[in-house]
Amino acid sequence: MTLWTDYLNLFQQSGFVLLTWKHLLMIGIACLLLYLAIVKQYEPLLLLPIAFGVLLANLPGSGLSAHNEGGLIYWFYQGVKLGIYPPLIFLGIGAMTDFGPLLANPKTILLGAAAQLGIFLTFLGALFLGFTPQEAGAIGIIGGADGPTAILTTSILAPHLLPAVAIAAYSYMALVPIIQPPIMKLLTTEEERAVVMDQLREVSKTEKIVFPIAVTIITVLILPEAGPLIGMLMLGNLFREAGVVERLSKTAANELINIVTIMLALSVGATANAETFLQLGTIKIIVLGLIAFSFGTAGGVIFGKVMHRLTGGKVNPLIGAAGVSAVPMAARVAQKVGKEANPTNFLLMHAMGPNVAGVIGSAVAAGILIAILG
Repeated sequence: MTLWTDYLNLFQQSGFVLLTWKHLLMIGIACLLLYLAIVKQYEPLLLLPIAFGVLLANLPGSGLSAHNEGGLIYWFYQGVKLGIYPPLIFLGIGAMTDFGPLLANPKTILLGAAAQLGIFLTFLGALFLGFTPQEAGAIGIIGGADGPTAILTTSILAPHLLPAVAIAAYSYMALVPIIQPPIMKLLTTEEERAVVMDQLREVSKTEKIVFPIAVTIITVLILPEAGPLIGMLMLGNLFREAGVVERLSKTAANELINIVTIMLALSVGATANAETFLQLGTIKIIVLGLIAFSFGTAGGVIFGKVMHRLTGGKVNPLIGAAGVSAVPMAARVAQKVGKEANPTNFLLMHAMGPNVAGVIGSAVAAGILIAILG
């Protein structure tokens, strides 16, 4: 009898007693995200730790939700709340990014700007649905397809929406290969998709060194709120291009960004516990995020078509879809869709121009929203 009582007490202290259908639903969602990360390999570096964070947060009694004050992931999450992780991610992105394709074809920065259309259209849509201006700004930034930017913007404008916005932003980044191609094909003709672009000119080392310095000075003077993201992005790129701090460049592009990604993604996933995530408002945010991302892709493609006409057919409109800042996934998708239309087509380097411009564009858009609404 004593042994049976001990077993009963053990069971009553377990998480099984606390399980609800909401927990089971969230565990199912976590397993689906893990499947997409591991089997489908959709942005696994981000989606896998996010999905595992969702799983941990929804195992009752574990204390592993980001909302559980004093717990392990709670302390990881402070880097998100205090705006520390996103600039460090941008430092690493800068150290990994070659701005050469953008410098070789500067007009592609307009495609990066056009792809931010989804941010501002969704901002208006969220206002129409009754969200406050700050909440609408946080939701709209999902359209930039830039997880760190979405997290920083939301942590400033509407911290209570961070779980839904972060999950939506990173999920749509991971689903770029599924979401973008139908939109790209809908808005372009077979002939436009088959356009072969001229080879890019070679960019000098001097141009590559001057670029991050000039962009930092001009952008931060015009829009100081964009300073944390733009400053760290350009510092990382200067590490890469200067050629005199190889150790710093390698650390930023490898060890540092990998460590920060684990802590950021895990803690962001762990914000999505059943009690806070399964609400009508969350569903609205996820739907609006999809609309934002779709309009961002459409905006880039449409402006790509405009450039196609203005240049006499020298620009393949598909590269406009890479104007969202999901680097380099969006550029790879442009390459894949272009190759389907013309097996001799090689759009990757051309698409990297608007792709890296999109990183700058989303950071600037975030700065605008923070300046106006913060």
